[in-house]
Amino acid sequence: MRTVRLRISGRVQGVGYRAWAIATATRLGLSGWVRNRLDGSVEALVSGDDDTVEAMIALCGDGPYGARVTAVAIEEDQPDGSTGFGARPTA
Repeated sequence: MRTVRLRISGRVQGVGYRAWAIATATRLGLSGWVRNRLDGSVEALVSGDDDTVEAMIALCGDGPYGARVTAVAIEEDQPDGSTGFGARPTA
């Protein structure tokens, strides 16, 4: 089991990035959450098996149609007890 906190930068708000992340993480069987940040980035906490988390990280580098990802910062973290994958309020 691996948990990472991702910070996705670029043109990632106003393009359906959160909805895409929820659908993608759910399809992959991951748990965690995604939210917009006040600085214009998107933050996600992603938990699952190593290979699946790596797949999500790679997919986040592209995001949905219309997104222009310039960076995905990865920080190892701890699971927060999330079941399923959902949205959190902007912070």
